[in-house]
Amino acid sequence: MPRVELLTTLPRLGEDDVLAVPVGTGGALPPWLERPAFGTLPPVPARLLAAALRDTGNTGKPGAVTNLPVPGRRPRSLVAVGLGDGTLPDLRGYVATAVRRAQTLAEHGATRLVLPVDGAAAPAGADEVRAAVEAALLAGYRFRDTSTPHPPRLATVTVVATDGADPAVVAAARAGEVTGRAVAWARDLVNTPSNTKDPAWLADQAVERLAGLPHVTVTVLGPEELRAGGFGGVLAVGGGSASPPRVVVAAYDPPGAGPARPVLVGKGITFDTGGISIKPNAGMREMKTDMAGGAAVLAAVDAAARLGLPVAVTAVVPAAENAVSGSSYRPADVVRHVGGRTTEVQNTDAEGRMVLADGLAWGRLELGATVLVDVATLTGAMKVALGTRTAGLYATTDGLADALSTAALHAGERVWRMPLAEEYADLLASDVADANNAPGNPGGTTAALFLQPFAGDLPWAHLDVAGPARAGSDDAEVVKGGTGFGARTLLRWLEAGAPLDPPPTVTD
Repeated sequence: MPRVELLTTLPRLGEDDVLAVPVGTGGALPPWLERPAFGTLPPVPARLLAAALRDTGNTGKPGAVTNLPVPGRRPRSLVAVGLGDGTLPDLRGYVATAVRRAQTLAEHGATRLVLPVDGAAAPAGADEVRAAVEAALLAGYRFRDTSTPHPPRLATVTVVATDGADPAVVAAARAGEVTGRAVAWARDLVNTPSNTKDPAWLADQAVERLAGLPHVTVTVLGPEELRAGGFGGVLAVGGGSASPPRVVVAAYDPPGAGPARPVLVGKGITFDTGGISIKPNAGMREMKTDMAGGAAVLAAVDAAARLGLPVAVTAVVPAAENAVSGSSYRPADVVRHVGGRTTEVQNTDAEGRMVLADGLAWGRLELGATVLVDVATLTGAMKVALGTRTAGLYATTDGLADALSTAALHAGERVWRMPLAEEYADLLASDVADANNAPGNPGGTTAALFLQPFAGDLPWAHLDVAGPARAGSDDAEVVKGGTGFGARTLLRWLEAGAPLDPPPTVTD
C-alpha cells in the first residue's frame, strides 16, 4: 500500500506527480486555482480547466472525471473529480476516483498522487481528513495471485489540508491510516483462496499479526481444547473436513481500561460447501468469503491496539470448514453447545449460527463479557431484504442499536435495524432439542432469534453482513471482492468507549 503523508500546502509538483482537483457543485473550482498559490503559479490556468470541464460535461457531480495532461509535465497529469456538496460520502467518492485514476497512471510512471481535500466553503477538518486517508488506502487496494509481476503502484499519497498541522487533524490522519491498513488486512484474509485458507492458516495469520502488539494476547483453541470446552457446534460443523477447526481468541487489555469488556464474535467459516445439505455450484463460488465476519472482528482488535484505545476488547473467531465426508454432521443430529444448550440440525448449510452460538456462549460464560456483538455473513435473506450494500442490525437494547448505528454512520458503512420479532420464536421449536437450526422465513430474523439465547441477559447485537461483505464491482472506497465491512463500524464504536447508549443530542 502507498505511504500517506499530510501537508498543509501543495508541494512542488514534478513529472512523477498526479494532481487531483476537487470540483464542487456547478463546476466550482478551489480558490488556489484562481490565483498564484504558495509562491508558484497554478499548474494550469483556471479558465483552461473550466473550459475542459464544460467540454466533458463535468459540473461537479460526484464521480464525474476530467483528465487533463499538463504542458511541461509538472505535474504530469491533472484529474478533476466531482466533489458535489462536499459531504463525507462525496469526499470518499472524490478520493477514490482520484486514486483509481492515479493508479492507472502509476503503471506508466507516476509515483505520487497529490490530493487536496479542502472544500470550497471551508477547510477540511478531522472527520474529512480521516475519511480521505481511509478512502485513499482502500480504494487502491487490490488482491492478486498471478504468475506475472504485479503492475507498478503509487508509492505516495499526499493529502493536502490547510489545517493539517492541527493536532486533532494529525491524529485523525493517523487513525485513518491505521484503520485503512487494518481493513486491508481483513480484505486479504477474506480474499485468500480456500486451498490456502483453512482454519489453522487463519489462526496463524491472527497470531502473526496480533500477538506482538502491546497488551494483546492471542489464544488458539485446537480440537482437544474445543472438546474440553464443549464447543459442539464448532466441532460438528468442522467434523467433515480434513482441516480441523480452531477457535481464535484475540484479547486487547490495556492498562487503565474501564470495566467494559466487549466481546466481538466473528463467523470464521473458511469454506462452506453446505455440508450434506450441499449447495449448488453457483452457491459455492463466493464461499471463500464466508469468514468475513471473523476477519472484521480481528481487524477491529488490530486497529484498537495500534491506536492504543483505552478500552479492553476481545475477538472470538470460531473457524471451521464445512465440508462433505463420512464424518460430516447430518440432518437430525443433536448438537450440544458451550453452556449446554442443544440444537437439532435440520440443515447442515445453516452452519454459521452453529459456530456463532458457541462463540457467544464462550464470551458470556468464560471471558467476562459485558456486551456481545457478532458479525457474520449469515443469511441470504438479508441480501433479499436490504440488498448488497447494507447490513442488517439486530439488537436486544435500543441503546446498543443506536450506538452501533451512530458508529456505522461515522464509518461510512450502512446498517439498518431489523426487528427481533418474538412472534416467530415458535418456529425454532424442536421435539428433541432446545431449538432447531433452520426455522425458515423470515430467515434473517429467525437466525437472530436462534442466536439470542446464547447471549443470555447481556446486551447483544448481531450484524448480518451477507450483502456488503462482498462486492461485485468498485464503488467509492469499496473494491470488488472482500470489503472488510464491519471493521470500521466496530472500531468507531470502540473509540467511543463501546457505549451501550448513543451519544447525547446537543441542542441550542
